[in-house]
Amino acid sequence: MASEGASPYGSVIAEHFRRPRNQGPLPDATGSAEVVNPLCGDRIRVAVLVEGGQIAQARFVANACAICIAAASLLTEHVRGMSPNDGARLGDERVLALLGAVPAGRIRCATLPVEALRRALTAA
Repeated sequence: MASEGASPYGSVIAEHFRRPRNQGPLPDATGSAEVVNPLCGDRIRVAVLVEGGQIAQARFVANACAICIAAASLLTEHVRGMSPNDGARLGDERVLALLGAVPAGRIRCATLPVEALRRALTAA
């Protein structure tokens, strides 16, 4: 029997899903983008504020699964202070490595926020 509060995912995913960082709108964003996965219905919007050649803030709003929310939480923390070019070059593999074990059938859930971030930085 699983313990109460146990997660089928790794501790990083569980922590960022239970206590997402940087969740909510970013009214003064310099760029934002929304991406939808039509296969599962995940919908995520990532907004960025670029100041002085750096990502000063990144936030997200999502109606999505645990993996997608955890990835967005982790990603928005990770890119703060990066140049927009470095943030846009973050590979899916990097985010998957930061998350830990992601089931093969759920990779798209984890990479959806990366796509939204890239689009938001292009718009910024």
